[in-house]
Amino acid sequence: MLYRNFGKTGKKVSILGFGCMRLPIINGKPDNINEPVATDMIRYAIDNGVNYIDTAYPYHGSSAHEGGMSEILVGKALKEGYRDQIFLSTKLPSWLVQKREDLDNYLNKQLERLQTDRIDFYLLHGLNRPFWDNLLECDVFEFLDSAIEEGKIGYAGFSFHDEYEVFKDIVDSYNWSFSQIQYNYMDQNFQAGRAGLEYSASKNMGTVIMEPLRGGCLTKNIPNDIKSIWDSALIHRSPAEWALRYIWNQPQVNVVLSGMSTLEQVVENIKFAENGKVNSLTDDELELYKRVKEAYNSKIHVACTGCNYCMPCKMGVDIPLNLNLLNDVYIYKNMDKPLGNYTFLSAKKMSASFCTDCGECLDKCTQNIQINKYLKETSETFEKI
Repeated sequence: MLYRNFGKTGKKVSILGFGCMRLPIINGKPDNINEPVATDMIRYAIDNGVNYIDTAYPYHGSSAHEGGMSEILVGKALKEGYRDQIFLSTKLPSWLVQKREDLDNYLNKQLERLQTDRIDFYLLHGLNRPFWDNLLECDVFEFLDSAIEEGKIGYAGFSFHDEYEVFKDIVDSYNWSFSQIQYNYMDQNFQAGRAGLEYSASKNMGTVIMEPLRGGCLTKNIPNDIKSIWDSALIHRSPAEWALRYIWNQPQVNVVLSGMSTLEQVVENIKFAENGKVNSLTDDELELYKRVKEAYNSKIHVACTGCNYCMPCKMGVDIPLNLNLLNDVYIYKNMDKPLGNYTFLSAKKMSASFCTDCGECLDKCTQNIQINKYLKETSETFEKI
């Protein structure tokens, strides 16, 4: 296993982190984790050098508003000496916080669920502008400072789902140790994107990458034209290895999270990580990524540029994100990731189903997109399942 310095923390983290959001389940129920198999997977990863284990309050729950089973499973899996071998990371459910006391209550509950007295890397989960503004009103800085001083958390960070300017504002507001952003060869300009990756590095912050495979979109149902591009490489690699190697190639990246669902995936990703060195890809290989990205982008259904001129929506609908999820279905022929994101949007009352067809967004759109038509298609696509 290869390791990298984790920003200003001075800690060395494995370049492959274990994301505990997609653990194996029984009978298709997300809150019914297959404990023996999941435990074996986590312990195998640790035995083979993975030292960053990531979970969150809602993972493997029935909704974003309830605590899931992932933290509980991780707490059990880290018994018998495994807890001392790793850095443990989990996330505060930002959207559930209503007052200052909630911050302490959720942290204490998570410590109990994880059966530990310390969370090494603690994140504010899924920050966007509304969540962030609310947390500021709840004295989040005082909470983080107190939790660090009391030894309940080691280092403070945040995961992020908004535009770059919001990311920059948050980074500049506090002495963060690290951030977690979505990044892959298709999402270089999505949310924080490449600019966020470089900005956090300039602040000597550690960077954790989530969705390196876009929830499986970059590894499943690969179209023939894209498969032929990968197959033209001098060295044969699977789509998963190509995706992971792209991110590990970046010097600003410290740890890449993979939400592994089978032991075979764990074994495979650990093997990939053996070659995940900075600047290890050739110019010809980097050119393949450009060709693959162009091929995927040719399949876009809605020509939304994400300029956000249509926002805000008076009903709270996140219009660009909903259209982006619809595009995902057309581009990747994969429902798993976009459906999960749409379900999360619905829980926050920001999904396409809350559109009232008022037409205000039509007047604002600089691309003359029939937004109401596509929002209806988005709602029908995801809510018929």
